[in-house]
Amino acid sequence: MQPVRRTSLIAQVTEQLRAEIRSGRWPVGRRIPTEPELTELTGTGRNTVREAVQALVHAGMLERRQGSGTYVIATSEVGGTLAKYFADAHERDILELRQALDTTAAGLAARRRDDADIASLRSLLAERSNRNWSEADPVAIAADVELHRAIVVASHNAVYLEFYDSLLPVIEQVIHARTAKSDDAYDTEHAELVQAVIDGDSERAMRATSCFLGSLIAEYPDRAESPDR
Repeated sequence: MQPVRRTSLIAQVTEQLRAEIRSGRWPVGRRIPTEPELTELTGTGRNTVREAVQALVHAGMLERRQGSGTYVIATSEVGGTLAKYFADAHERDILELRQALDTTAAGLAARRRDDADIASLRSLLAERSNRNWSEADPVAIAADVELHRAIVVASHNAVYLEFYDSLLPVIEQVIHARTAKSDDAYDTEHAELVQAVIDGDSERAMRATSCFLGSLIAEYPDRAESPDR
């Protein structure tokens, strides 16, 4: 039997790590296991793991953050490319895009949510509501992002979710920038949105989302000219 070439082994481990991301076991925005943990998971050496991780960094699925670890930023190479594109977008532009995406997703979620979605939304809303927004707490921001993503998940549209996941890193950045200026958590608006989805009221869910994001957009000056990228 021919011995497994190292390049083939790296490809196998890369695919193994990619599968963990695609399955959702390593969700977007979360840190992946440490290098020693990955060597144990894959049964390979550190160099192999390091090169496999680097391959996914180049593909735009992972991002190394100095002093913090390596994080999932996309569930596919296409999502990674989109994430890189959105990284330089203006905050208002991202919010306007979110208004379109989140509003449609909320309407779909209200029509398609199942019992698991409802349980998830209730849990994530409670988690978000219990967080401190006065100091731009990263945990509070993460809870907010997870709640909105769960609504997209409840839409049961895989393409929508793929595109939304590519936006998550920059969505988190925009939320962090805004909460540094204001500690208004919009708890009432989020509770109304989640309840509308749970009640299966599509129009109410869409209206709640559009109004909430519209109020955020109004905080930014409008620009008549096209933004430079």
